[in-house]
Amino acid sequence: MSQQHPVRPSIRLPASVKGWGSPGFNQVLKTEIERLAPTQLPLQQGLTSGSHVHDGEFSVMIISTAVQHGFIHAKVGIFYKGILAGCSCADDPTPIEPQNEYCEALFMIDRSTAEASVALAGD
Repeated sequence: MSQQHPVRPSIRLPASVKGWGSPGFNQVLKTEIERLAPTQLPLQQGLTSGSHVHDGEFSVMIISTAVQHGFIHAKVGIFYKGILAGCSCADDPTPIEPQNEYCEALFMIDRSTAEASVALAGD
């Protein structure tokens, strides 16, 4: 898998920047990421079982965080659903059953502007 293809550089995470270093930082970051639109995350690129992201609901688990050169680096796990979409023909046997999906993403958050980029984490 390739790495470091930002989905949308216009993501802003101001509460996370403000909360850096506090005991509740991971919860603040998790909440703020879960409020993003699913299209701002690399969910489609992270599919392993399906061909399309299903309904856009997702949850986040913080794996690790660190600060380096003025940026907060966060590795997160994202749980979501995907579907294997067929041709939608009457005789298409492909079930449209949501499948559990998981991907890991890297967030890089500028501590001075709260601007963030996100990319799939490489293997």
